[in-house]
Amino acid sequence: MFDVSRIALVGSTGLIGRKVMETCVGREDLRLTAVSRREAPLPKGARMEMFVAEPDKWGEVFEAVKPVSLICALGTTMRKSGGDQEQFRAVDQELVLKVAHAALRAGVKRLVTISSVGADALSSNFYLKVKGETDRELMHMKFDRLDILRPGLLRGFRGLDTRPAEQIGQIVSPLANLALHGGMRRYRAIRAQRVAEACLALAIRKAGGKFRHEYDSIVQAAKSLPRIDAD
Repeated sequence: MFDVSRIALVGSTGLIGRKVMETCVGREDLRLTAVSRREAPLPKGARMEMFVAEPDKWGEVFEAVKPVSLICALGTTMRKSGGDQEQFRAVDQELVLKVAHAALRAGVKRLVTISSVGADALSSNFYLKVKGETDRELMHMKFDRLDILRPGLLRGFRGLDTRPAEQIGQIVSPLANLALHGGMRRYRAIRAQRVAEACLALAIRKAGGKFRHEYDSIVQAAKSLPRIDAD
């Protein structure tokens, strides 16, 4: 018998969110509930719930489902937001913080969220500045455990969401990673599947505290996810 961990997921339509759902297929120790504002296809063989509602109602879903942990994989890009900084901030900062507050009010004890390598509230780069400001606000919230993952370039199939620069980066990243040593290791590209495994592993950790994870820490967390052998 397994202890079943109830985990909620927001951001299920993105690359990492999809990988989180796929990773839960066949696992009886994890009970995943996805919450989204639009329908998303479930992976083949998935046994999970998906609630479709506007973000204002997500807190009600958390209260009904009663997850112990929330994985927040929300995020957009400057390209998707049409270069509009306020539209970008509305998702990557305002919505993330709104969801975190709703989760706290609903009694969620642990939060795992995706940021970016180089996130810094004092950065002159708008993208990294917003990510850093969001991380800073999350660190002030009273979760029993908070894990902020800061991956570099994500490797994985994005379907119709084609990003030429990222496609080129994914092709050259295995060689580029070999050149990144010491303090530069944190900028290494990483498979989205590995980040998803790290999210789930951290979501079920019992110890409290607030943590930031970059490349090496994400890899180690992913390796710690219990493997469930098929019968």
